[in-house]
Amino acid sequence: MTEEIIIAGFGGQGVLSMGKILAYSGIMQDQEVSWMPSYGPEMRGGTANVTVIVSDERISSPVLNEFDTAIILNQQSMDKFESAVKKGGTLVYDPNGITHHPERKDINIYSIEAAKKASEMGNTKIFNMVVLGAYLKVKPIVKIENVILGLKKSLPARYHSLIALNKDAITMGMDAVKEINKA
Repeated sequence: MTEEIIIAGFGGQGVLSMGKILAYSGIMQDQEVSWMPSYGPEMRGGTANVTVIVSDERISSPVLNEFDTAIILNQQSMDKFESAVKKGGTLVYDPNGITHHPERKDINIYSIEAAKKASEMGNTKIFNMVVLGAYLKVKPIVKIENVILGLKKSLPARYHSLIALNKDAITMGMDAVKEINKA
């Protein structure tokens, strides 16, 4: 099993940390992983993306032109990466701020209103964990217990008190994801 993922959105949405948590989760399952971030010099508010590969085999290169899954969190990323999803692949997106929704019929498309759900939970900083939950519901490539271990590894100790909230956000995302198109 090899899963090649692009996570893309604005800086400050937790794009890079979501990728890092996913990568650490793969490590906790004894899988090979690659985590390659890309962001503009302005960081917060600018565009950011991260390529994550989780595999049972050695990874030859972290550089990809096509992806099994794209997790899209803003319109600029939708414009750039929708066409880069492999035929039969998966696109997961938050419709908040998206003006041109994905239209491809040859990929699986899922929607998660993560900004709305995070706001309902009283903490907009868990937005990325709601999205991660939606993705893991659609493609359970790592076990939730390994995601929790990944959170512990990637979050500073002073934030470990928020791990339960993050787990609740992941569960919320799993429960709230909606199928838009099945290829």
